[in-house]
Amino acid sequence: MLTRRAALAALAGTASLALTVSACGKEREGSSQSRSEGGTVGIAMPTQSSERWLADGKSVVEGLKRRGYKTKLVYGDDDPKAQLSQIGTLIEQGVDALIIAAIDAKSLNGVLQRASDARIPVISYDRLILGTGNVDYYVSFDNEMVGRIEANYIIEKLGLEKGKGPFNIELFAGSPDDNNTKYFFKGSMALLQPFLDSKQLVVPSRQTGLGQLTTPRWDGPTAQKRMSGLLTRWYVGRTLDAVLSPYDGISRGVLSALEAQGYGSAGRPLPIVTGQDAELPSVKSIIAGRQSQTVYKDVRVLAGAAAWMVDDILRGRATRINDRFSYNDGVKDVPAYLLQPQSIDKTNYEVLVRDGYYTAEELT
Repeated sequence: MLTRRAALAALAGTASLALTVSACGKEREGSSQSRSEGGTVGIAMPTQSSERWLADGKSVVEGLKRRGYKTKLVYGDDDPKAQLSQIGTLIEQGVDALIIAAIDAKSLNGVLQRASDARIPVISYDRLILGTGNVDYYVSFDNEMVGRIEANYIIEKLGLEKGKGPFNIELFAGSPDDNNTKYFFKGSMALLQPFLDSKQLVVPSRQTGLGQLTTPRWDGPTAQKRMSGLLTRWYVGRTLDAVLSPYDGISRGVLSALEAQGYGSAGRPLPIVTGQDAELPSVKSIIAGRQSQTVYKDVRVLAGAAAWMVDDILRGRATRINDRFSYNDGVKDVPAYLLQPQSIDKTNYEVLVRDGYYTAEELT
């Protein structure tokens, strides 16, 4: 049920099978020398308000420092104009490469032209930057697979493939300015749509189009407000059985709205609620029986991939990719290296401890 381009699923994260491409065509004169002397990499992250992005920033810095690089880490705090200014400053400071997790995927064309003019290679980190020919590589998890994992969890838990139903479901999506949003949603709907068509799944609100479902800045309180409105309008006398949520922060907002209207009580169990990023509060919520599931993406591995990609580029070596054509930024297909995510629920959350992602004490 989960298969998406089976060959890609087999390849992703497997270095021995990964494709290679020559390092950045814009390689600057003396870049290898800069590397041997400890070049500097600029890292632009979107926000400090998310546990996930704090972990990414720390992990990218550590991965680069292990390879002898200096780093300049900045956070845009969910302000696209601030991030634009920060990236411009990093270019002026003469960084050797840029790793960027964009706040607004469509707002960086001008500043990345400046990076290109300065022959600074750019890696788009986790969120594909759009509308520019000046992104050299993309490193992320398989975003469609994330959506498929969330949808498959709902399908399995409701027994839809066994013919059970009908069940009521509501759908949430990520931020409209994040290119990943459409990939998560596409992956989910590839599996859910047949059950919507057969009426085994019913959306009482009739809000099923991506434009109706997005959550600006992935904001939990915004999701909570929308969920409250849905419950008030559409669920008088109805029971909500499942919520497709693409991210843990949204999931926590959804759960707050549900519990405020009596879900989670003895006679009214919480619906299935999915999530993503295995954030600590949500993993604790899963253990406590509130949130149902999350998608684990080990950001240490993602950060490590970005670090060795930078190292390859600045040394003038071929770097690994495993997807050439899935991620078009509106100007070109951006060569990508994709990692595989994993579903986590109450039955297997111990993998987070085994991997050293959290300690057992943190989860108590």
